[in-house]
Amino acid sequence: MSKSRSLRIAQLHWGFPPVIGGVETHLSILLPEMVKMGHRVDLLTGSAEKTKVVDKYKGVSIYRAPVMDLNWLVKRGLNGILQEVEETFGRFLNKVRPDVIHCHNMHYFSKPHAKTIEGLAKKNRIPLILTAHNVWDDNLFLDLTKNIKWDHIIAVSHFIKKELIGVGCPHRKITVVHHGIDQHVYNPNNKYKSIFKKYPQLENKKIVFHPARMGLAKGCDVSIKALRIIRDRFPDVMLILAGTRNIIDWAQSQEKDIAYMVNLIEFFNMRKNVLIDAFRLEDMPDLYTASTVCVYPSTAAEPFGLTMLEALASAKPMVVTNTGGMPEIIKDGINGFVVPIKDFEALASRTIQLIANSDLRDRLGYTGRQMVEQSFTKEIVTNNTLNIYEQLRQARL
Repeated sequence: MSKSRSLRIAQLHWGFPPVIGGVETHLSILLPEMVKMGHRVDLLTGSAEKTKVVDKYKGVSIYRAPVMDLNWLVKRGLNGILQEVEETFGRFLNKVRPDVIHCHNMHYFSKPHAKTIEGLAKKNRIPLILTAHNVWDDNLFLDLTKNIKWDHIIAVSHFIKKELIGVGCPHRKITVVHHGIDQHVYNPNNKYKSIFKKYPQLENKKIVFHPARMGLAKGCDVSIKALRIIRDRFPDVMLILAGTRNIIDWAQSQEKDIAYMVNLIEFFNMRKNVLIDAFRLEDMPDLYTASTVCVYPSTAAEPFGLTMLEALASAKPMVVTNTGGMPEIIKDGINGFVVPIKDFEALASRTIQLIANSDLRDRLGYTGRQMVEQSFTKEIVTNNTLNIYEQLRQARL
């Protein structure tokens, strides 16, 4: 499809690197790949510290505006924002004149934004696509998911699709497109030894990597509780927790969660067994490769979890919880293990099993890498997304 016609694609999302999160990472993979396949891609996103208002990222034109900055909006409030949103969106669309508009998580946070883009898409007869990276349990989610006239919805997992059907979205209007990963950046052959120069405390240790950002919903407290048990078996174990600076913190809970977990580590007297840092994106592939086991015991209904693909592409088995879309990717006993939510004993048991058995680690890790190459590459997710654009375009001819 990507070779049949060059498209002008307008993308809208609340954040983009240096703001870090699952959706932001997904866009940093997807959008440049669309450019590489011959399409023009323009992204309207939120303002961020030390960034230009207009910039380029691997061929993608980036436009930043305060009205797309959720951290600013939560402090400002949404009263009286409509006119500014209309002017910003109107200028953006007039400039890029897109063939398709693709929004990410615009079925939540702000009704003025969703209604404005709906009206402009209808006025200009442009197909309007939503990718639902998350679902929420409140009236705003119900309103903006069901009552905005999205021409099509991409769900990042079958779990998300089922949730959307549950609130009344027609199943034929929803397509599941799992995320993809840059399988060349994340691979088991990375020369990771340099990471030990930066973090010498990791060298010659059994490394358990929890790559999701620190937060209670991500199960970091469960990993810390499991670490107490793991340390009894392997005193040289190191748990890596990824603190983050630049994130979208709409609920403003990040700092409180991190403070609790730091105190929990101190309470258990495990400071020497834990590394916390705000890792640079370019350090992440080496951290995966240097790790023994990866864990992600989310306590929330994780919609997908891009870190799973990063671990599998690095040929590392991952232990996750049986929630959300995670079991769609991690298959118990095949490329990792699935444990019950908040069960720190089960998490510890499976992690100990993997640390102790190198043959098992190798088998599960090798299978995980194969699954990424077959189903979850950046090329696959891009082509699947472009196919939806083409179907909508053909339907309007």
